[in-house]
Amino acid sequence: MTERAAADERVGQGGQDGEVADLIPMLRRIVGARVGRHPSAEDLVQETLVRVLAARDRIEPGMVEPYAIATVRNLVASMWRQEDRDQRNRHRTHDPGEPERGEDVVIASEETAAIARALERLDDRERRMLLAHEVEGEATSALAQEVGSTAGAVAAQLKRTRARLRVEYLLALENAEPPTERCRPVLLAVSSADRRRQREVGAAQHLLECELCSRLSQPLLDRGPVRDDETQVAITGDPDIVAARQAARDIAVRAGFSGTDLTLLATAVSEVARNIVRFADRGTVTVELLI
Repeated sequence: MTERAAADERVGQGGQDGEVADLIPMLRRIVGARVGRHPSAEDLVQETLVRVLAARDRIEPGMVEPYAIATVRNLVASMWRQEDRDQRNRHRTHDPGEPERGEDVVIASEETAAIARALERLDDRERRMLLAHEVEGEATSALAQEVGSTAGAVAAQLKRTRARLRVEYLLALENAEPPTERCRPVLLAVSSADRRRQREVGAAQHLLECELCSRLSQPLLDRGPVRDDETQVAITGDPDIVAARQAARDIAVRAGFSGTDLTLLATAVSEVARNIVRFADRGTVTVELLI
């Protein structure tokens, strides 16, 4: 069996539906156009698939292909940068006893400066609450008393602030300003793993069109929170209808539904899943708890 065939088989054995497997020909075309017959070509394809699979729970289903394209472009660019760096430094003698390399010091300095600039982009209230919670260890309940709110509302605000801080940090690290008004809303939606907001701002299309947002989206998705208030069920046959119905029931119970309402929700999801099997062959049912 060739290396390429073995890689394809591993994707199939991972229990994933055809959506990810369908990306492989496209990814190989992109990699081939950029690196030709480079020995790492297939590794780039496989690394892209691994990252797509790891991020699927945090992105809108329609963003899978754009995310894969952005990811493989970034991986190719990173590979060429690393090879160029290695080539330039190959003549240097390695000294294992050297405590710090100049390059590491510069990188650490740049990251510290970027964090400072990102914090400056937050408003005073956001910055004070974030520092009080993260640095001073103040509980959300105590912060809620100070501002006359609830612990839940404060926790939600802190989550939004962290998402914004991640975006501002990456922009500061790149020393870049978003080229369009859509950039920040898209990056914030990606950073917070808010799939509903991603749909509203058209994140999938924007990531294909904007080089800066495409580049920044990968670290945001890699660091994004894992959603525990949402379930995705791949629909390819009748057994998946039952799985989708059960997923809907589980989340509905968490939301406080019971009795007739619970039955109605589960039945509605069953009908949607059944129509996917009957008319579309395959698809995905996403059940999300909205607060």
